[in-house]
Amino acid sequence: MIGLGIFFVMIGSQLVVKAATQIAYWLHFSQRFIGLTIVAFGTSLPELVTSLQAARKDHVGIAIGNIVGSNIFNILFIAGGVSLICPVPFESKFIVDMFVAIGSGCLLWLLTIYRHELNRIGGLLMLLSYVVYLIYLC
Repeated sequence: MIGLGIFFVMIGSQLVVKAATQIAYWLHFSQRFIGLTIVAFGTSLPELVTSLQAARKDHVGIAIGNIVGSNIFNILFIAGGVSLICPVPFESKFIVDMFVAIGSGCLLWLLTIYRHELNRIGGLLMLLSYVVYLIYLC
């Protein structure tokens, strides 16, 4: 089953890349925009579902660990692994995105440092921050 799952993930990822490239071309959006929005959302859906299920069953540590761990994994392991296959150019446009990533980690830390929980107001602030970032991307 694991082998079959890996096979379908590989097929699905190829379809996502091809579809995202076509969407960017048709809508005259940059590949960066499509990657930071549609592809990022699509690849994060399994994490969202997993985190929601964990939180619903009162396993909040798994939900937060999944979110934070996934981001660390993506930044370090995925970026490092891809760069072993081919060089990954760093464009100056990514500097703002990098600061948003760092800032969102700091925001999560600030919102949870005192009470050791992310409450609804903090969650709303994080969602509004993401909306502001999407507006910036547009």
